[in-house]
Amino acid sequence: MSWKDEIEHLRKRQALARGMGGPEKLKRQKDAGRLNVRERIDLLLDPGSFTEVGSITGTPQHDEAGALTGFMPANCIFGRGSIRGRRVAVVADDFTVRGGAADAAIIEKQIEAEKMAGELGLPLIRLIEGTGGGGSVKSILDMGASYVPFNPGWDQVVANLERVPVVSLALGPVAGLGAARAVSSHYCVMVKGLSQMFIAGPPVVAGIGEEVTKEELGGADLQLAAGAADDAYNSEADAMEAARWFLSYLPDRAGEAADRGPVTDDPGRTDASLRDIVPRDKRYGYDMRAILASTLDKGSLFEMGRAFGASVITALARIDGWPVAVLASNPNVYGGGWTAEAAQKITRFVDLAETFRLPVVHFVDVPGFVIGTRAERAGTIRHGARALSAIYQASVPWCTILVRKAFGVAGAAMMDHTRFRYRYAWPSGDWGSLPLEGGVEAAFKAALAQSDDPEAMKAELSKAMRDLASPFKTAERYWIEELIDPADTRPLLSEFANLTAKLRTDQPPQTRYRP
Repeated sequence: MSWKDEIEHLRKRQALARGMGGPEKLKRQKDAGRLNVRERIDLLLDPGSFTEVGSITGTPQHDEAGALTGFMPANCIFGRGSIRGRRVAVVADDFTVRGGAADAAIIEKQIEAEKMAGELGLPLIRLIEGTGGGGSVKSILDMGASYVPFNPGWDQVVANLERVPVVSLALGPVAGLGAARAVSSHYCVMVKGLSQMFIAGPPVVAGIGEEVTKEELGGADLQLAAGAADDAYNSEADAMEAARWFLSYLPDRAGEAADRGPVTDDPGRTDASLRDIVPRDKRYGYDMRAILASTLDKGSLFEMGRAFGASVITALARIDGWPVAVLASNPNVYGGGWTAEAAQKITRFVDLAETFRLPVVHFVDVPGFVIGTRAERAGTIRHGARALSAIYQASVPWCTILVRKAFGVAGAAMMDHTRFRYRYAWPSGDWGSLPLEGGVEAAFKAALAQSDDPEAMKAELSKAMRDLASPFKTAERYWIEELIDPADTRPLLSEFANLTAKLRTDQPPQTRYRP
């Protein structure tokens, strides 16, 4: 009456499935410098924590007597595991089985993985290689007919962007649906030299007359500059550590509060060096990242998307242990001006903060939108207006630090001015509808043209305007709420982080996430 034989048969199938694509394909994967799918899962998760779902999904082989002789597993593995004790969902492509292309089971397993993450409120990590569930020409032979294309599980992919944190790691060549899944995440990571990402690979692209290598077509440097990937690391282990670090700032699901981390830095710490960091000559930049390092918890800054829209810095960090979203100008790139790329980056980042209820700290030095024919061709004003809309639609707590410039429409995007203006300005503040440099000539063009000494008149007007543009004049009118000693920035941010801690829960996002 025992079920011993069936249980032994189950164990045999599971053992065969763990053989993945077989010794030859596993060797090829290793020789390419890439881990196999089960090594990746073991590296990502806490030891022994993985519970697989669908462990014997695949195609068995039998001899003439009906005995099991072999087993080709589905090339998608998914289940639940832990990262530093925190439960997560993982779905991973097995490139050693049909190069990760779709088979009869991969579609359903991927859909179930997305559902599991969304419905159980588990952060989702996708380990993507190959087409990631996309089809191949060979699939026509298997099915006996061609099919009208569809994107399996795409409703769940989109839904999860508003339900749980989603991280995608591109760990080899990633094309088609795999690439679409990779970028449809809150954080997309590649491995330098090992992973490439493209709509279609070199053999297909050759059909339109372009002969390129995988690296030339979709290497990490290209995709980082394009903004398709957020970061790239030197090894799979480093990429996975970045995924763990990213998730540490976020809650398990939207609507919950992210955990406060260890309080390891004095919230009242001041820094006198900030008084001298902004040069008096407005033509020169300075190191905004040094300001962030000084005012945020030491070692907590996790910057994303550094290679795209580089005039803006986007990062997660902690203040007195509390996770926050950090938006900052980079005055060393276009003077901190908004490009079309920077605006796209801002929109996506503000949506991330809104979705997971992270308060935003915005360090501002914005001379306006970048101008010129190139900026116009890039649609800068449309992308900029979209970013401005994201900021005005956000409902999370928002604190602005006016470090230096704030001009024009982009400068006004420092915050939603209709809300309580939780805002501080440094004495280096310089703001208005237009910068004085060039603005005087535009405003007094006719008068200067009629002047006997236009240069002297211009100098006199500029001095008068500079006197009126003093931040102290603005503070007298209460047009800026508070001027502060830059050294005191961190204590004030620590107060903000603690005041807003109670506002992190039970407040769903006001807008949809825009991937």
